[in-house]
Amino acid sequence: MKPIRCLIVDDEALAREAIRAYVRSDPGLEIVAEAVDGASAIREIERLRPELLFLDVQMPEVDGFEVLQRVSESNLPLPLTIFVTAYDSHALRAFEAHALDYLLKPIREERFRDAISLAKSRVAAERGSQAASQLADFLASSDFLVRRTSRLPIKEKGRIFFLQLDQVEWIESEGNYVRLHLSGESYLHRETMLALEVKLDPAQFMRIHRSTIVNILCIKDLRPWFTGEYIVRMQSGKELTLTRTYRDNLLRLIGKTEI
Repeated sequence: MKPIRCLIVDDEALAREAIRAYVRSDPGLEIVAEAVDGASAIREIERLRPELLFLDVQMPEVDGFEVLQRVSESNLPLPLTIFVTAYDSHALRAFEAHALDYLLKPIREERFRDAISLAKSRVAAERGSQAASQLADFLASSDFLVRRTSRLPIKEKGRIFFLQLDQVEWIESEGNYVRLHLSGESYLHRETMLALEVKLDPAQFMRIHRSTIVNILCIKDLRPWFTGEYIVRMQSGKELTLTRTYRDNLLRLIGKTEI
């Protein structure tokens, strides 16, 4: 695991020095910056987005709790926070602020290691969750798992031949089958409309009805209907209905935002 990026915030030089020494002795941690007051801490959090924050509670003007409050109000992700304080009385409020842990000054090395162990477990879990989410987003937004096809195997009269989809004018659903219409002929193919649709090139094929997909290169013209629907006339003369449900597909086809 790459080192955890840490920000140290304390207005006392000796306290920063102690934390710095402990952090540098652990290869799993990396100091990205230090801040001496709350205002500069907020700026560094916004700029660097550290994963772990060592945050002094008592600082002039902007204390540790206010730092987290302001960062939260900026809609920035809060880093995991270990509060550092000279007063045990701040412990309850620290946990109410969803701190990962708190350390009392002077900081004991054993106590520091316990807090870091907890931080490493949390960071590893969050990184794993983030990586899984990013992978899911990538797969959902790409064609990585979608196998586009340019032809389909068709069983016809005891033989199997491959039908080029460029020749298909429109497609209609027939239960667990689809019927592929060409000029003057049609073929039945055992596949649901939904399963076939994800294989089709969206730049060429467009759904216009719950049970109809058309080859947009074969559309001759469109005619609005009084119901708010459209009549789609194909090159063959076949007239199909584009329902209001798929109106957005029509907008993309004609390159407009409204009609």
